[in-house]
Amino acid sequence: MVQLIKESLWRQFGASIDMLHNAIAMWPDEQWETKKRFFYIAYHTLVFLEYYLTNPPPKDFIAELPFTESDAMVEDAVDDVLPDRIYSKAELLNYLRSSREKCRKAIAGLTDKNINDQWISPVGNRNYTIFELMLYNMRHVQHHAAQLNVMVRKEINEAPKWVPRVKESL
Repeated sequence: MVQLIKESLWRQFGASIDMLHNAIAMWPDEQWETKKRFFYIAYHTLVFLEYYLTNPPPKDFIAELPFTESDAMVEDAVDDVLPDRIYSKAELLNYLRSSREKCRKAIAGLTDKNINDQWISPVGNRNYTIFELMLYNMRHVQHHAAQLNVMVRKEINEAPKWVPRVKESL
């Protein structure tokens, strides 16, 4: 049963990540530095994709593309996770590729035993089983991928196609 869960989870989680990739890739290069809301949403999504794939959750998480936590309000920023700079589209896409692989490996590593392990975050009051956290993380990625798709459509009157499932197997 766990193998069926793993394969299905990967097909759908991978598709969500691919949809995020497609939205980022489609965003016009000339808007990258000027319309920062898109960047901030994409960056936020990637940081939390990586964070929720880190087991056990670290108290002092360091993202692949670093950030600073701040109480200061920054226009267009999401939450209090502020990137140390505006990373390029290529940097975000590379980050996405490495997080996608981390996700694939995490799902492949699920077993009858560890799928029910608790994932308790030292921040944010998150207390989930590993399996539920995977679903939570997938929903978070898809939520923001949809936001980015709306922004892309508004900007260029076109948006990435729906990805029904990931192409490669687990």
